[in-house]
Amino acid sequence: MVGLHRPATPTCMTEEIEALSAIYGDEWCTIDEDAKVFCIQISDCLEKPKWRLCLQVILPPEYPTTAPPIYQINAPWLSGQEYAELANYLEELYVQNLGESILYLWVEKIREFLIEKSQSSDSGPDVKKITEETDLEYEENFSLEYQPLRECAAVTLNFDLSESQEDEELPPIYHGNPVTDRRSTFQAHLAPVVSPKQVKNVIAELYKNKKIASATHNIYAYRIYCEDKQTFLQDCEDDGETAAGGRLLHLMQILDVRNVLVVVSRWYGGILLGPDRFKHINNCARNILVEQNYTKSPENLSKQGKNKRIRKDKKKM
Repeated sequence: MVGLHRPATPTCMTEEIEALSAIYGDEWCTIDEDAKVFCIQISDCLEKPKWRLCLQVILPPEYPTTAPPIYQINAPWLSGQEYAELANYLEELYVQNLGESILYLWVEKIREFLIEKSQSSDSGPDVKKITEETDLEYEENFSLEYQPLRECAAVTLNFDLSESQEDEELPPIYHGNPVTDRRSTFQAHLAPVVSPKQVKNVIAELYKNKKIASATHNIYAYRIYCEDKQTFLQDCEDDGETAAGGRLLHLMQILDVRNVLVVVSRWYGGILLGPDRFKHINNCARNILVEQNYTKSPENLSKQGKNKRIRKDKKKM
């Protein structure tokens, strides 16, 4: 492929990124353009893929002249042996092409690996998405005293929107500032909601964004105040980051927020963060709740109820 693995020039990295984006289209995703963080979804087959994984790369300033890409391969089905095998392939390609742009060769080598795996197995992976970090600790010093909640219901919201788009108006969606720690990036998203259907609509809308869809985890929690019953409708989802959804919901309960959905995306960078990951998830959520005036005060409670009043007015019309 011309221009993808030639010797480096001052504009080589930019040209390589542009070429890869053009070649792979929706499979290619820019996570952080300034930090040169990218990911690509690679599968054995475009039409009916059985095996799929995500290659996340960080391109250091010295790439490709004197430094290789920093990479992480994410797939819940990937065994340690398979990861080591892929890593050896990528490192061999880098050594064979020192000083040259290497990403195209890496992507196609991984695709070749997936095709061989598909041909040697009758079915695709049968796994549940899990966190990369299984060393869950409950003893860390948390900014809020954590009280265990029930487990978040697994996939309580499906995304069949055939009826919901007509019944419920899509509320505005706000995005917080991303936070990066040891190559993991966290970003919060918020939307005012007054019904479970709106929650489904918002999450489906977020997943239309290929950057958000490529996140390792999209943790969320929501609280909706039912005025007639004087109670809350609330739920949460870990999306593989064990206990993160419950902690997020607990934060929202402590802040006494209502009629709001908070989603926190995490792009795992290959380095275990331990308990710090929960702090980043909750701090991102707290920050966006403060920015959008959902923290407890008479003015903010009035704002939270505005969406509900509008919905009631529409029903009367």
